[in-house]
Amino acid sequence: MDTLTRLEKVIAERRNAAPDTSYVARLNAAGLPKISQKVGEEATEAVIAALTGDKAELTSEAADLLFHLLVLLDAKGVKLAEVLAELDRRDGVSGLDEKAARTKD
Repeated sequence: MDTLTRLEKVIAERRNAAPDTSYVARLNAAGLPKISQKVGEEATEAVIAALTGDKAELTSEAADLLFHLLVLLDAKGVKLAEVLAELDRRDGVSGLDEKAARTKD
């Protein structure tokens, strides 16, 4: 089992734990707006690290972002496998073509 899949499982297991015993449970108790806010904060910190930090700082911020994104996906009932399937679907398609196809709807 790869790291992200293991982490997804841990997040699902901790979702309904007591908020004083689990950060994941605390985020879920705070609700979707708080989880979404954390994803935004971590994305911003990753961008800042990319522009001003070193490789280790970006690596750390990227890990924080992936963790919080998995918490958000779990809260919305979206499985990592679904996201990976979407990436697989896009494999071999030009990013420009894929983006153009999305904006035609």
